[in-house]
Amino acid sequence: MPQFHGEYECKLDSKGRIRMPSPLLRQLGGGGPYTFFVNRGFEKCLMIYPEKVWENTLERINELNVYRTEDRNFIRYFFRGVSDVTTDTADRILLNKGLLDYASIRKDVILFAYLDRIEMWDKKTYDEWLNREPEDFANLAEKVLGRPEAGN
Repeated sequence: MPQFHGEYECKLDSKGRIRMPSPLLRQLGGGGPYTFFVNRGFEKCLMIYPEKVWENTLERINELNVYRTEDRNFIRYFFRGVSDVTTDTADRILLNKGLLDYASIRKDVILFAYLDRIEMWDKKTYDEWLNREPEDFANLAEKVLGRPEAGN
């Protein structure tokens, strides 16, 4: 599984494509073309999953019980607007207009890579979100990482 890191500024072209940054693609290893799955993320961003990560995610979703309302609703929301994209010879991916509208992405884009996924944000929205950083990040870190199951 890839372990991504980094924050990358990109531009959306008039056709709805962005060029995936070379340092980010290098973190995937191997050579292109690369296939990703894009869906609606949380906080009005898009989530980009490499193909292998998407397959693992699907395995977990397939374990849900479609006879439970909560599970069924999650599945519907999770798959709403999902699309698969493959890099072209210039390492660009073409994004679904509905997904771009959901995340209010017009031109300036931030790709925020962490763990095994990549968030795609409208730059202005991302900057506004970061400006809401908790005043006491140390307390948040203690709450999240200071739990016994998280290790020390």
